[in-house]
Amino acid sequence: MKGVVRLGWDVGGAHVKLAAFGKDGRLKAIRIAPCPVWRGEEHLAGALRTLRAEFEPGVASAVTMTAEVADLWPDRHAGVVGTTALLMRELAGGPLAIFAGPEGFVPPETAAAHSATIASANWYATAAVLGHLLPEGVLLDIGSTTTDIIPFGEGRVAARGFTDAERLANNELIYTGVVRTPVMAMAAEAPFAGRWTPLAAELFATSADVHRLTGELAEEADLHPTADGGPKTQEASARRLLRMVAQDLSPATQPRAVRLARHLAEAQTGRISAALDCVLSAIAFEPELIVGAGVGRFLARKLAERRDLTYLDLGEVLTDDAALGRDAADCAPAVAVGLLSAALSS
Repeated sequence: MKGVVRLGWDVGGAHVKLAAFGKDGRLKAIRIAPCPVWRGEEHLAGALRTLRAEFEPGVASAVTMTAEVADLWPDRHAGVVGTTALLMRELAGGPLAIFAGPEGFVPPETAAAHSATIASANWYATAAVLGHLLPEGVLLDIGSTTTDIIPFGEGRVAARGFTDAERLANNELIYTGVVRTPVMAMAAEAPFAGRWTPLAAELFATSADVHRLTGELAEEADLHPTADGGPKTQEASARRLLRMVAQDLSPATQPRAVRLARHLAEAQTGRISAALDCVLSAIAFEPELIVGAGVGRFLARKLAERRDLTYLDLGEVLTDDAALGRDAADCAPAVAVGLLSAALSS
């Protein structure tokens, strides 16, 4: 693709997301590739190489990462150093800047000295952009694997935590998402055939099966293999979900699988809602705005409606191109880090 002068990257442990910007500073394209980093660094290198190949040599790149948390690396520091080394190799030929949260951008050669602020700072990039563009509010970024709850206002990020450990402790990071979360992590038991039934502690099904059965999961949101390697259909999702309650798929159990999915979706929504209550209890202002991002932002919209709060899709903030709005909201940190990089270099 020609006419691109800047690339924003969100290099995750399960996906690599890329935002491309033109000379006028506007978003031109969004790309995403599945990337199981835990299976080996060659998967990350391959995803970077494939996505980068679409654009001309010499284009500047700004990168935020969460790939350092993958168990490929012995610890987060090693993950930042290892991920940065791959970035330097695969994105060679153009300027490269690594996002370090409140420290701004740092050269890749100094990544080791800034690993604590580089690690998993992608949420900070999104919230920092919102803090400068919108009044007080809360960002609910509900992705495939995790949920971020980030207050912002008065031109700043109002989160109490920064590291993943701090954010987990403050309910600003929840390990629940709409694609990759094992169903056994969504609830301990669920109603089935008139009884409360314990769920099997097995990776029989994931949240993608749940939200596929409720009809809320977009097809393009689910880029990884299913729990059993089978198809991504309503029937296959029902079969996988029924295994969680030791049942087989049949004409009689099909509608019960859908009801089970509805209950589990509501349980996940309730968990996010409770965490949101905790976050809101710590901030000084009373937000009237929820900004939804990530492939699971349909849950953010639902929570805003239930609380009678204004809902804003992040895609409407990050681009005025309606054709790119959905993808921009799905890949918000990649867009955000590109915008922050452009602002600092102008």
